[in-house]
Amino acid sequence: MHMAELYIDGTSIPASDGRRFERTNPITGEIATSAAAASVADAQAAADAAARAFAGWSQSAPGERRRLLFAAGQALLDRAGDIVAAMKEEIGATEAWARFNVKLASEMLVEAGAMTTQIKGEVIPSNRPGSTAMALRVPVGVVFSMAPWNAPVILGVRSLAAPLACGNTVVMKTSELCPRTHGLIVEAMASAGFPVGVLNVVSNAPEDAPAIVEALIAHPAVRRVNFTGSTRVGRIIAEAAARHIKPALLELGGKAPFIVLEDADIDSAVSAAAFGAYMNQGQICMSTERIITVGEVGDRFVEAFARKVATLKAGDPRQGDTLLGSMVSLEAANRIREMVQDALGKGARLVAGGGGTGTLVDAVALDHVTPAMRLYAEESFGPVVSIIRAESVDEAVSIANENEMGLSSAVFGRDQAKAMAVAARIESGICHVNGPTVHDEAQMPFGGVKASGYGRFGGQAGIAEFTELRWVTQQNGALHYPI
Repeated sequence: MHMAELYIDGTSIPASDGRRFERTNPITGEIATSAAAASVADAQAAADAAARAFAGWSQSAPGERRRLLFAAGQALLDRAGDIVAAMKEEIGATEAWARFNVKLASEMLVEAGAMTTQIKGEVIPSNRPGSTAMALRVPVGVVFSMAPWNAPVILGVRSLAAPLACGNTVVMKTSELCPRTHGLIVEAMASAGFPVGVLNVVSNAPEDAPAIVEALIAHPAVRRVNFTGSTRVGRIIAEAAARHIKPALLELGGKAPFIVLEDADIDSAVSAAAFGAYMNQGQICMSTERIITVGEVGDRFVEAFARKVATLKAGDPRQGDTLLGSMVSLEAANRIREMVQDALGKGARLVAGGGGTGTLVDAVALDHVTPAMRLYAEESFGPVVSIIRAESVDEAVSIANENEMGLSSAVFGRDQAKAMAVAARIESGICHVNGPTVHDEAQMPFGGVKASGYGRFGGQAGIAEFTELRWVTQQNGALHYPI
């Protein structure tokens, strides 16, 4: 069993009242982590520490912030072994997924460091003689960050990197499902030498989450909220932030459509769809959940896809001999099984897969999924994909857009112009032509539309989210007033 503590004002400490909570290994049921269970007072102390550190950090030179973020990126790579082990034990992640998390998160820190000199304003022509008018981007204050368990290093670092680059201080609330993984991220970053109070972390028992979140959003020093997680919880965060008139950046659930046009390269489409649907057991917000085939290509695609899906078995990630690892919990695994049985009972056809026991679920593909089935509209967040048949491109686009979510999407077709025209009609924040729905790069504007949230992480878009735009004027000459 490993221990995870709070990190407040540059020091790792237990909860003030000594309370702890436990996270168990989803496969073995053994205790993986004992974590400090922060109280509301602890959360407020973390925000107070961040508030005290803001004056100095917000005035630090961009080169200094860049140096520390670059060092944090290297420190993350140096701790890869510990982080990978924690991901395996806390969430049942595979070695490949865990190492990819560390690699991309390190790149995010480097990209954020490079952005410190790109936080720019502009001079705006003024109608007032002798006046110089400027729009300046300035740090906002304390940022409250919340990251989920499914891509804990990528999304944990993403919640911190841009706010820090922009000169803000941060309080991060870890996921109850991976407190040690998130704690190790912060431990690695802190070792780069950030000033005391710039980076703070609180972990909490699941039953305390509502009170902790409300207290941090309400804290007067907190000026921005960013949350990545489910749409259900995102609505709660949005409502709380709105009550306190604080901007929130929300990256929420997805139900990514993958449209296969009649002229698609079948082999390429199958490879991309399998990767997008089953990487990390389908526990990715961008996961391919709906494959929509157009016309006669459907039968050819399904035949080829079935062969691929049959090879994707789940196993204990500590053994390192399977492509799929564990679901995050038995509850999540059983929910997938229930959704599959619901679809089969209402006329869907099992294309391939469906084996496994406990939290281990092999890849599953179902054909002829219809609106009567839960899988048609409900986010599964697991290793199951629905194949939906469309007679025309218009029908395929309509099916893609009728879902309430709109994060990622993909279109496959050899005619690039036609595929791009289809992509332009899909209601999603992200669309890839002849590429998988699962794709991320540190510099890209990442986010969704509709119930998938609002705001964008990444690059210049991230700077806009974590700075205030101020109008400042300087008058060079006498002014005349009417009174």
